[in-house]
Amino acid sequence: MAKTTARITVNGEDTPIAPAAPHTTTLDFLRERGLTGTKEGCAEGECGACSVLVARPGVNKPTDWVAVNACLVPVAALDGQEIVTSEGLAAQGAPGTPPTLHPVQQEMAVRGGSQCGYCTPGFICSMAAEYYRPDRCAHPDGDGGTDPEHGPNGFDLHALSGNLCRCTGYRPIRDAAFAVGEPDEDDPLARRREQAPPEPAATDYSLDGSTFVRPASLAETLRLLRERPEAVVVAGSTDWGVEVNLRGRRADCVVAVDRLPELRELRVTDDHIEIGAALTLTEIERRLDGTVPLLDELFPQFASRLIRNSATLGGNLGTGSPIGDSPPVLLALEASVVLAGADGERVVPLAEYFTGYRQSVRRPGELIRSVRIPLPLSPVTAFYKIAKRRFDDISSVAVAFALDIEDGVVRKARIGLGGVAATPIRALDTEADLQGRPWTAETAEAAARVLRGEGTPMDDHRASSLYRSAMLGQSLLKLYAQTQTTEAVSS
Repeated sequence: MAKTTARITVNGEDTPIAPAAPHTTTLDFLRERGLTGTKEGCAEGECGACSVLVARPGVNKPTDWVAVNACLVPVAALDGQEIVTSEGLAAQGAPGTPPTLHPVQQEMAVRGGSQCGYCTPGFICSMAAEYYRPDRCAHPDGDGGTDPEHGPNGFDLHALSGNLCRCTGYRPIRDAAFAVGEPDEDDPLARRREQAPPEPAATDYSLDGSTFVRPASLAETLRLLRERPEAVVVAGSTDWGVEVNLRGRRADCVVAVDRLPELRELRVTDDHIEIGAALTLTEIERRLDGTVPLLDELFPQFASRLIRNSATLGGNLGTGSPIGDSPPVLLALEASVVLAGADGERVVPLAEYFTGYRQSVRRPGELIRSVRIPLPLSPVTAFYKIAKRRFDDISSVAVAFALDIEDGVVRKARIGLGGVAATPIRALDTEADLQGRPWTAETAEAAARVLRGEGTPMDDHRASSLYRSAMLGQSLLKLYAQTQTTEAVSS
């Protein structure tokens, strides 16, 4: 049986996690308890039918209601935490009377936002997270401005980017999102934002030979990993959750690092920005608030808001995938990773971190503690992700640029590439070709020819080698064209 009494608050009710196995997803845990509004569609974080709300540390208030994919998160990872499902959003009436619909549910109902209803609870939860976002505010002219992805009520449609609907059509769902107002003063979930979320529980939950552990500190985590180097380390579980669901992977020991305070710091000094490896991408985006423009270009193209609410930079780098979206950007920013082990810490430039396909210099027992970005930042930056879909897709090619251009001359160039080799790489030959040359159409065209040959572009089901090579060259020509447009507008 369980070593500790792991519990979770679901729709206000204290609920034991046992007898769920440590690998059990939050989705399965909820459905086994009759909360069947939470659905399984894809089991890999693509469709959003499983989304639920979790109380997390807030940016503008003590608590934010954050939507996450219940199909990916192990329920043991929510030990001591507080969640709300689509059933919990409605206000319960007197015995024998139906509940009062939540404002989001009401708008979806009256505007025809549900047809078969399978995806509706997930949309409701994602929409509710945006409804309760503290800095959401109505546009002053009342029409949402010129951005079609934001409503007159300040609703950001990207909040729904991880939710799919195959029968209703998105127009009535968008209408419902753009119609919701502000939460009432007596709204219990709105009031809940004024109180701090539950502190992360130190967890040691075992059942049937498997263990889920959340250590209380980084030092304790590193001691555990030295003793059990085979343990699987998870943060947002957006990668491991897919392995569990679709490949039937199981682990004797899973170690969660997502709530470790030492991995959740964000500091800006005179010479660098340090981002904790366990901060979610949404937290980084909102806390940096435009400080790093190249990261701002990355975030909307990195999966969906549902995934970004759980995914971390540490996880994206830790998997070592050659098609991860953050490595090209961090390579262009000349980032380093701070690796922590039981014997101390070391700083490794990201350009030296990857050693082979899903391999790195990280030693057994080491963790990525943080990502360090040097300052000042290059003023000319761009991130281009070539994929079959505009959002929420795996890239065929990803290219990040960071250039210093002074008096019309390229003084410094850093280019990160993804999807064109066994690892993310720097385009060193193209960087050398650009540096010291005038930023002209001729220079861009010559450097584009060099860039087409960087890496070893491969053929696979996402793109051919010739296509990848062409997109590499085209990306530099696009950057040059955009800089000329910007200069023309500013002048």
